[in-house]
Amino acid sequence: MNLLKACSGLEKLSRIVLRSPIYASKAWNAPGPDYLNQVLGLHTNLNSRKLLQLLLNVEIFLGRVRKEKNEPRLIDIDLLYHGQEIIQENTLELPHPRIPERIFVLRPMTDIAPNFKHPILGKTQKELLESCNSYQHIAVHTET
Repeated sequence: MNLLKACSGLEKLSRIVLRSPIYASKAWNAPGPDYLNQVLGLHTNLNSRKLLQLLLNVEIFLGRVRKEKNEPRLIDIDLLYHGQEIIQENTLELPHPRIPERIFVLRPMTDIAPNFKHPILGKTQKELLESCNSYQHIAVHTET
């Protein structure tokens, strides 16, 4: 499974300290199998830009080729937060700008860090989940 391989790649330069359950959600932008989503908490000495590069390198190692926006993909690793850091650049936005609208991010994020506050909105992950307008169905993934 690509999530397990991604975790192995991340552990080369960081340590996974929190791990949510894996959630399945229907692909919303294209037909195909369910998406599998998981949120990890990492302990790393990398700055946010180097961490993003590590994430992109893991995606490439796992076979991701970027052609079009929102295309089906083997793996997609997003940097959601880097502590309370706020960055707004072309290649990096922290916190990730679409967190509040993505139930497939908020549900697992709430599992591992329900009281972590969004550095711009000042709301906890639990509060963001409770106010999320997404009607997308997600469920804990039970297949092995």
